[in-house]
Amino acid sequence: MKQFVSVPFEEMSLSRSDTSKAGKAEKPPWYRRPGLIATGAVFAVVGGVYVVAMPFVTPAFRRICLPFVPATDQQVKNVFKLLQGRKGSLVDLGSGDGRLVFEAAKQGFHSTGYELNLWLVWFSKMAARRRGLHKMASFYRRDLWKTDLSNYDQVVIFGVTQMMEPLKDKLSNELKVGGQVVACRFPFTDLTPIAAIEEGIDSAWLYDRTSFQPAEKHSKS
Repeated sequence: MKQFVSVPFEEMSLSRSDTSKAGKAEKPPWYRRPGLIATGAVFAVVGGVYVVAMPFVTPAFRRICLPFVPATDQQVKNVFKLLQGRKGSLVDLGSGDGRLVFEAAKQGFHSTGYELNLWLVWFSKMAARRRGLHKMASFYRRDLWKTDLSNYDQVVIFGVTQMMEPLKDKLSNELKVGGQVVACRFPFTDLTPIAAIEEGIDSAWLYDRTSFQPAEKHSKS
């Protein structure tokens, strides 16, 4: 005669649960999974670079797209070769990271940088204070098309071709008597410079107020 041994229901449930757990490998916590940590680290680095770099390479909303391309050391030198012997106030339109404004301050100009990219303005202000130039070099977030240029003795612009014609019209109305303009990379194609340094991408052209006057005015003067 067969004998049956009764097993409590609770013990049967526990046995089955233990068996199913034994058949499955437990996953380690996320901080013990090197692949997941490495992937997260890569995304963090890429995200950090994006956040830091994009304000410097992406143009702000502008009437004409003027991306930030840092001036070379030679370009800066050429600007001040053309302005040799000049003093007074200087404004850099689209001052970027401020390098030309800093050099102007070192050479005794009361220098101002106008830039629409807020990050670059902050960067330049901090750099000016760090270099001890903050009393001679000022930076403002300002649209050059809405800015009165009549108070400056020197105007410097690192422009692009599509902005030179409207800028010529603006300077014709606002450049002060005795004022000078240095155009870098791209000249005013229909104006005659009073001096020029032509060295490829480091080229610079110097204009004075008479350069912006119509031809008939030149003949009368």
